[in-house]
Amino acid sequence: MTRREAIGRLAARLVPLYDPREARSIALAAAAGISGLTTTALLTDPGAELPAAERLEAAAERLAAGEPLQYVLGEAGFCGRPFVVRPGVLIPRPETEELVAWVLRGEVRSRRLLDVGTGSGCIAVSLALGLPGAELFAADLSDEALAVAAENARRLGARVTLRRADALHGLADAFPERFDAIVSNPPYVPESDRAAMHPNVRDHEPGMALFVPDDDRILFYRAIARAGRRLLLPGGRLYFEIYEHAAEETAQMLRQEGYSAVELREDLNGKPRMICSRLT
Repeated sequence: MTRREAIGRLAARLVPLYDPREARSIALAAAAGISGLTTTALLTDPGAELPAAERLEAAAERLAAGEPLQYVLGEAGFCGRPFVVRPGVLIPRPETEELVAWVLRGEVRSRRLLDVGTGSGCIAVSLALGLPGAELFAADLSDEALAVAAENARRLGARVTLRRADALHGLADAFPERFDAIVSNPPYVPESDRAAMHPNVRDHEPGMALFVPDDDRILFYRAIARAGRRLLLPGGRLYFEIYEHAAEETAQMLRQEGYSAVELREDLNGKPRMICSRLT
């Protein structure tokens, strides 16, 4: 089967799930990831045979069922590095890269940082590699997530101390250390938004890493902020990726919990998606 034929067939199978342009983009990325060829090679010699066409056909079954491309390939790019991802951990998002960039700029002199709800470990590993003078710790309630995070730290050569801990209950008890900064991208999507989400996210990514009750959509932020009063050194900073529709609510809660210098930042799409505050 030629490269053109393979990509065209896969794209056609994905059109019921995605618009034609996105379907072709996913098909091209899948063909590249599975064949080991670059997208440039696939496009510049479309009449050549596609290596590993049988593997692409197996991947097509999963993709046509709505499974995200990153799970099918077993990998997602984040901050310029390949991270292992499997069902059971959230797929890293570009907006989280913006949060990491903010922390890297603001914590150059920090000695110890904690990532709460680490998932794949993309935040903790990226910070460990970008801040080689700092100690990185990370927490998650999911044993599967901790295993994936450990694999990513090992593969990418990052030193991260991982511990099983619940962000909502007993987080401070799991860490006798004190930190210059805490970073978290916790669950924040209200349950009422579930039906409107794309099925490849809603039906395949872990709900425990995504959804919160409609009647308390900032419960993770509040719990982590309260734990931060014990975990942070005086003047320590708390960084969150946030739900855009709860930005002011989150900022107000942080002030009520004893944090100051609360700063909201917009992502590249102009939406308020990040917040930083300082323990007073």
